[in-house]
Amino acid sequence: MKIAFFSFKPYEKQFFDIANESAQHEIVYHCAHLTTETAVLAKGFPAICCFVSDTLDAKVLTQLVEFGVKLVALRSAGYNHVDLACAKKLGLKIVRVPAYSPYAVAEHAVGLILALNRKIHRAYNRVREHDFSLHGLMGFDLHQTTVGIIGTGNIGKVFARIMQGFGCHLLAYDPLVNPECTKLGVDYVELSELYQRADIISLHCPLTPDTFHMINAQALQQMKPGVMIINTSRGAVIDTTAVIKALKSQHIGYLGLDVYEEEDDLFFEDLSDKVIQDDVFARLQTFPNVIITGHQGFFTKQALQNIALITIKNLDAFCNGKLENEVVAK
Repeated sequence: MKIAFFSFKPYEKQFFDIANESAQHEIVYHCAHLTTETAVLAKGFPAICCFVSDTLDAKVLTQLVEFGVKLVALRSAGYNHVDLACAKKLGLKIVRVPAYSPYAVAEHAVGLILALNRKIHRAYNRVREHDFSLHGLMGFDLHQTTVGIIGTGNIGKVFARIMQGFGCHLLAYDPLVNPECTKLGVDYVELSELYQRADIISLHCPLTPDTFHMINAQALQQMKPGVMIINTSRGAVIDTTAVIKALKSQHIGYLGLDVYEEEDDLFFEDLSDKVIQDDVFARLQTFPNVIITGHQGFFTKQALQNIALITIKNLDAFCNGKLENEVVAK
């Protein structure tokens, strides 16, 4: 089957070439993001493969169907960028990679915690300038701190297990209680209680209407002064403007972000010779107690291998008249 591959990055090719060895799909790689302007590249292809940075709104989906596309294979777990209601109306099938490596994202969240707490990024730069002083680098023991986990699916569960190893007290909020987390000693509480008690809050929830701007001014007011917030889930779970105000007042003590609500115009591209036009993002970068990474939480060899293998499997199933890992409008 012919597949148009959008938002292609060179590091992906080796994994997809290996995964595709037996299936022998004809993959045409495009570096361009999928937009209304580039949708024409899908003409004549029964299937396309997209990433989180691609536009899959009603206008683009309608174009795709007009060009003969019958399947959109997302090489991601998240699908909040897809107009599922429109896809259903058009008869366009959407499949995804529901899980590729919960360890990758959970471990990245822990890495952000350690870097922020022990000022590793600042120490690295200081030592390179032969400044071996310790002022401003004091951290705190993770042992006996209270960690709040919002979302206890596969990633949240792995994160809980890691933080248990540090000797932390674990709180969680999730409408669905994960029995594996309760076995770890995780205490499920209401969201307000988690905000009030947690020293560190780590977000591992999907972006839905209920979680959009979950971390807003009202939520921040309930949190401890000096709280650490980590987000490796979806950018729009956080109200960035409210968070900046809390950073300025020093109510937030540490902020670690691997995602950003307006990241589509920034992340996954080399903009080192450009002037960033996003004033909100630029303001975030001015705080010494903020670390931002460019949506790299998923970026491990194992995760990329699994993304490629599951995506090819989804395409194989479609060719055989079946659907695996389909997402549909509720």
